[in-house]
Amino acid sequence: MTLEEKIIEIIVDQLEVTAEECVPEASFINDLGADSLDLAELLLEMEDTFDVEISTEDLKKIRKIQDVIDYLKVRNVTWD
Repeated sequence: MTLEEKIIEIIVDQLEVTAEECVPEASFINDLGADSLDLAELLLEMEDTFDVEISTEDLKKIRKIQDVIDYLKVRNVTWD
């Protein structure tokens, strides 16, 4: 499983959406129907899963699936 696949798996589980909806440009709020609490819970799960800490400043910048992918890749997070 790739990093992207794991991210999508978490999003599907947390937001109860389909994998098909989880395209990189999908907005968590506008396209996937998440509210601010959903987004906070999702990012906490990402922190736990990938053993990374997402700062409050960085949280504000994460709006789309691609933002999460880019954020984790810049921090050299991998998933095998």
